[in-house]
Amino acid sequence: MSGTRGRWRWVPIAPATALLLLFLGGPIGYCVWIAFTNTQLTGAAGADFVGLENFRRAFADTAFRNAVWLTLVFTVFSAVIGQNTLGLALAALMRRASRPLRTATGALVIAAWVLPEIVAAFLLYAFFRREGTLNAVLDWLHLPSQNWLFTAPILAVSFANVWRGTAFSMLIYSAALDGIPRDVVEAAQVDGATGVRRLWHITLPMIRRSIGTNLMLNTLSTLSVFGLIWAMTRGGPGNRSQTLPVFMYDQAFVKSLIGYGTAVALLLLLVGALFSLMYLRLMKVEL
Repeated sequence: MSGTRGRWRWVPIAPATALLLLFLGGPIGYCVWIAFTNTQLTGAAGADFVGLENFRRAFADTAFRNAVWLTLVFTVFSAVIGQNTLGLALAALMRRASRPLRTATGALVIAAWVLPEIVAAFLLYAFFRREGTLNAVLDWLHLPSQNWLFTAPILAVSFANVWRGTAFSMLIYSAALDGIPRDVVEAAQVDGATGVRRLWHITLPMIRRSIGTNLMLNTLSTLSVFGLIWAMTRGGPGNRSQTLPVFMYDQAFVKSLIGYGTAVALLLLLVGALFSLMYLRLMKVEL
């Protein structure tokens, strides 16, 4: 009898499961097949199965290895360090600020988040370009200026991603900090714990689940950033800001190598899965 009831439990979600398999599983399966062929954008009629050739080509390609390195730099600096740390700092400082200051700061930070990616990219392009706002400020301060999109492109796009995505971390940590019991903090203050000790021994351990969740979501979203980098630098100059999504687009749609580009996309998916497993493992260890 219990077995019959267990089978009937799947009936309400069967339509949703079928739609997911059709519209999500189907395209993913097709992409996996394409990654093992030499399909080109000029047409799939002559596509042949080439096995692991696309993956061997990727690992032997210096441009691919450079894209992997730049993707890791971009992700660590802009997501793991930038968005995560700045979001936590803003959330903590806003708890002590006055209501008008909290409202103004929150509105400014969230405004950057809700902007369309292409709009944010052009705003940051205008900020970093040779005749842009940053160099105008540096000239006014009589400090040396430079073409930031040429001399430090990966740092420029990393800063742009921090500027645009910090609001998400700030909201996550604001909710997490609000969940810390006030009596615990007050007891630590009575015991003479300084702000740094309270942060290290009370605040961070009590919001570790939020930290792990935020790091995982920020990392996955940053790994897939394309429009921001494409609009600001197009992966250049040369390939000095060509992360994996930009490299994949260049191979698949500029050079028409759909099979090779799809193989790179699967490798990017694997990188995201490895990051997710690492974060889940760390969260499990600390719980």
